[in-house]
Order: sequence, then C-alpha cells, then structure tokens
Amino acid sequence: MKKLHIAMVTMVSSMAALWMMTDPALGCTTVLVGKSASTDGSTMIARDEDAHTAWTKRFVVHPQTNNGATTYRSVGNDFTMTLPKTQQRYTATPDWTSEDGTYGEDGINQNNVAMSGTESSENNQKAAKADPYVKNGISEDSMLDVVLPFIDSAKDGVLRLGQIVETKGAAESDGIIFSDKNEIWYMEIGSGHEWAAVRVPDNQYAVIPNQMMIGKLNLKDTKNYLSSPNLQGFVKKHQLKSYRNKQVNFSAAFGTNSKSDAQYNRPRVWDGQRILTPSKKQTPQQKHFAMFMKPDKKISRQKVGQVLGLHFNGTKYNSTGKWTKEYRPINVPTNMESHIIQFRQNVPAAISGIQWIALASPDTSVYVPFYTTITDTPAQYKIGTDHYDSQSAAWTYKQTKVLVDPYYNEFVKKYVRPAQATTNQELQANLNASDQKAKSITNSTDLAAYLTASNATQADLAQKNFTTLNAKLMEAATAKTPIKHKANL
Repeated sequence: MKKLHIAMVTMVSSMAALWMMTDPALGCTTVLVGKSASTDGSTMIARDEDAHTAWTKRFVVHPQTNNGATTYRSVGNDFTMTLPKTQQRYTATPDWTSEDGTYGEDGINQNNVAMSGTESSENNQKAAKADPYVKNGISEDSMLDVVLPFIDSAKDGVLRLGQIVETKGAAESDGIIFSDKNEIWYMEIGSGHEWAAVRVPDNQYAVIPNQMMIGKLNLKDTKNYLSSPNLQGFVKKHQLKSYRNKQVNFSAAFGTNSKSDAQYNRPRVWDGQRILTPSKKQTPQQKHFAMFMKPDKKISRQKVGQVLGLHFNGTKYNSTGKWTKEYRPINVPTNMESHIIQFRQNVPAAISGIQWIALASPDTSVYVPFYTTITDTPAQYKIGTDHYDSQSAAWTYKQTKVLVDPYYNEFVKKYVRPAQATTNQELQANLNASDQKAKSITNSTDLAAYLTASNATQADLAQKNFTTLNAKLMEAATAKTPIKHKANL
C-alpha cells in the first residue's frame, strides 16, 4: 500500500525503520492459484495488506442500489469520475477512517466477481518520464469502489479499470487482481496511462511482491493477454527496454530490477516458491524468477495462508516476522489484514464465494470464512480505531501478535499453533454445516439472513478463542518478567 507514514517508524524495530525510509511507498504480497492448481478446483486470490503497525481494518458490505451516487470523488487525491446509478452489492475491507481515502482493498460483488487491489510497485525512470503519473488519477484508495460494483467477470474488471487508466490516468503503479469462478486475471499499471494484464494459467500459481512481474505479452492472444491501446507503439517510440520482434516484455519496459528489489522484493518470491515448488532449486539472490510456476502438489487454502505468513521459516534468513536480517519477509510488523478469496466449485452460486479474512498478522491470527451474499457484517468487524480497545476483532488479533513477539519461538509453538488448529477445525466444521443448511433455503431474503447470521457465529467463535489465547499469553509473558530486587523481609 502507498500510504506509509514515516512517523510510524518509531513503533517498530530500527531495521524496519530503515526499510520504511528507503522504500516508504511499498507493502503487500500477493498469491494467486489457478483452479487446476488447487486441491478442490477453486480459484484463489490472496494478499497481505501492509502499511502500519497500529491501524485497524474493517469488513463491510455495501448494498445493491438502483439510485447510487453518480459522482465519485476521492478525498485522497481528488480523483473524480461519473458512476452508473445501478451498483451491485459488494464487500470490502476499508480503513477505520476515510480521512485519506477509503482503501476498500478487497471484496466480492453479487455477480461473484472478486477484486483485490493493490500490490504497490514502482516504475523505472525512463517509463516515468515517457508517461508521468497523473496527480489526481486513479489510485489505490478509490479503485475498489469505482470498479467492483460495476463488473460481471474477472476480465470485465480488467477492461473497466484499464479504460479508467487510459482516460483519467493513474496516480501510481499497482498490481490488481480480478477473479471469478472460472479464471483469474492479474493487471499491472506501468505508468500514467499504460497497463497490461495476463490470465493466470489454470494449472499454475504466482507469488508476487512489490515489483512488476508481467513478462512477454502475446497481444494477439486476447484470451490470455490484454493491454492499453498501442502499448507496443508506445514502448517502441520511447525506446523502453526489451522491445523485440514487435513483442513487449512489460516488466522489463516499465518495472525495476534494482539493488532494492534484490533485498525487498525478489526474496519473497523465492520464499513462496520454495514452499509450493520445493523441487525447483533456487536462491533468494537470483535476479529473475518466473512469474508463474506449477506446484509440486496441488495447493490448499491452508497452504496459501501458510505462504502469506512466511518469514523465511526454516532457513538461515528466518526473521520471525521482523526486519532484523538481510531480506524483507512476507510476514512483517505492518501486516494489517490478509485475505484469501475463494470461489468454490460444485456449490450454489450464493455460497460459492468465501472471503477468508485474517486481521493483523496472518502468522499469529486465523482466517475466518465469510459468505458475501449478506446484508450486514459482524459487529466486531465494523469497529476499531488506531487506539486499543477490547471489543474490536482487529485489536484482538493484533494483541496476539504483540504478546507473542518477545517470546516468539516458544509462544508460537506452545500456545498459538494449537489455538489456530482448534479454531480452524471449528470454523471449517461450521462452514460445512452452514453450507448444507444453505442449500435447503430457496428464498433469497431468508438465505441472505441465514448467511449473515452464520458469519456472526464464525466471527464470535474465532474471537472468543483468541481472547482466551491472549489471556494465556498475558499470564505466560508476565511469568517471565525478571525480578531485579529482593523483597524486604
């Protein structure tokens, strides 16, 4: 995310402060899994949202309306555009305050199309000079709200956002994910008006850091590649890198591959790929990684969550979620929320899309499954600010992270992993039961009410378990407090 405040560096380690000063605009890690690469045939898109150490996120649902606002203005950078009156229902995970923009980030609309944005990136100087960013162009804070309520497929999402970038301009470079039951598209904005997108191969996955990853484009194959008009001509005219035989390598032309990327970005790709394709022998020092890889074994939703919580576990680069060593890990102190959006096959459309949300760090939190054919979201996911409270889900899971950190290796193994395992089993059992009940409900109003209530049950269960866990962690941490003086007798 492009909204880090340098003032926050005092709340994290000195190495984290160094990273923020050298790369203040970047955060997040993306994982994409094609339907033939997943264990159950689901499409899965996922991302850690990183920006602040003490910044709560919420989970909301925007209702369908035929009389919606037709003029949109971002308070973040004054981006404006006209919207259709008819707007679909959609979910989102906005910031607790809209002072700097809503940052809706991720959600599913009523047509079962998902969007996650954004994976922040940077472009190279030559591309930036050829097509500068537009100060009041579209940016991360407004993308979800002006795209997701108006699209009918993953590909439709690419085309709508692409048209906005072409006409209104972009204020930044980003990677954006769109998915539906059948396919996943990954889109990158390379400059003020230029973009490209690729369809994720069904039998492959991708782990994407804050770096452009889309390579060679076969723009004659519109089933798998899309781009801004005359992208080839633009690259040729401005003599951007890797234009050969009328073919564009997008990341080479617009992206970076610098010393900063060698520390901040590429090692995260290595970390994810070593878990999902361990047969591929690579090192974090490589200058290039394939964007798409075939997994050694089909990928489960739980495996995606494991990748999003990685910090070079089991290697000499292990950072236990902190920036204390050489490379920037996937799991960092600035994780605010992590989501896995799954479209399941062989179930009714109303319950196909599940938005799994883990607030705070996915390494010490738990992914709670939420249906999105709903009328409301759980109460504890609609509250919470940048000040601690004992009620919001965001601070419950953040408290776990804070209590674990000083004694990470001991507390994670002894307390956190058992609590996560128990909670995951209970959440999955509830989801299986509610799936069966939902299949028998034919009235759409009754179904939405039931799914809304089911979400509340899941949220309560997980938060209760972690409140109990936090009490154990507090007692265990207190017991480790050293006694520095003898009591007077």
